[in-house]
Amino acid sequence: MTYYLIAGERSGDLHGANLIRAIRQYDPAAQCRGYGGEQMEAAGATLRRHYREMAFMGFLEVVKNLGTIRRIMRECQADLLANRPDALILIDYAGFNLRMARFAKRHGIRVFYYISPKVWAWNQRRALKIKASVDRLFTILPFETEFFAKYDYNVEYIGNPLLDALADFRPDPAFRKKAGLDNRPVIALLPGSRRQEITSILPAMLAATRQFPESQFVVGTVSNLPDELYTNLLAAYPHVRRVTDAAYDLLHVATAALVTSGTATLETALLNIPQVVCYKTTTISYAIAKNLIAVPFISLVNLIAGREVVKELIQSDLTPDQIATELQAVLSEGPWRAAQLAGYAEVQQKMGEPGASQRAGKRMVELTRLTNV
Repeated sequence: MTYYLIAGERSGDLHGANLIRAIRQYDPAAQCRGYGGEQMEAAGATLRRHYREMAFMGFLEVVKNLGTIRRIMRECQADLLANRPDALILIDYAGFNLRMARFAKRHGIRVFYYISPKVWAWNQRRALKIKASVDRLFTILPFETEFFAKYDYNVEYIGNPLLDALADFRPDPAFRKKAGLDNRPVIALLPGSRRQEITSILPAMLAATRQFPESQFVVGTVSNLPDELYTNLLAAYPHVRRVTDAAYDLLHVATAALVTSGTATLETALLNIPQVVCYKTTTISYAIAKNLIAVPFISLVNLIAGREVVKELIQSDLTPDQIATELQAVLSEGPWRAAQLAGYAEVQQKMGEPGASQRAGKRMVELTRLTNV
């Protein structure tokens, strides 16, 4: 059978790759094609376009690039119809993928959505649009089942694929030596995987490092962004090191972390590393988002826990001094660090066991075969 996958971000590429491998366990002759990155390609997908050409963040950036987005969408729609897969598999990336879901539905193509759009965060009535255009929604966060039930939409909670990635992780015993680290405490800086995130958030993180001469700081960089982006930002901070595509190894040796809001906050929690969550975008994007957001937190850790487990420094609160204050709180062997680690244990319990990719792949193959009979 044939499967067309669309992932528009780095994390989606990882989850798409694991899903492809799972699909092929239950459908060895599966042919996969779509939009993603190196990891999906390595898993056997024919890549039509790389996600780096589609990773636009924030309302203002999306508006500025509407022409490009529309051109890519028309191209994607034409390619979908030219190949007419047995199933279209959409991975997160809501703005683009929800439109593709409606398009595929109109043209009689089966639609699976893996990793639900975060409609519970804002514009919650989009749940009805998902229900109308998606044949089966596979969710990865425990509270999503209850949310969609409000709209009489039965979804399949298959667990979180991050648990799979972490279960497969084997720490590099030589990582400290390779990274040039000594025995001082390591603090990880994870500024995100998009250019706009890094230029907005990393400068404040770096400025805060000057207040911790007894620690060593390492930035987790990503290979899908140009090297000079980091080089320019780090020029005034020779004491800060960097490693590329090694976030798990970095967190494994870290005492604490400064993390841009997103998937990485949950990864950090699952690795039991105390953290401070950071987020900043353009003034216009933040003003719009503030009026639309329907949940009390932005980090997945707090949303899953249903309370504040990690401190969130958002927009004007994201200053070097504020970062330093909150970082000191999680570095100290005091009540806040202990409370955060206890909260992590609750989150891990709610998320369940590894195997999300396997469960999702198996169900997609079963449902596709069933409707092809």
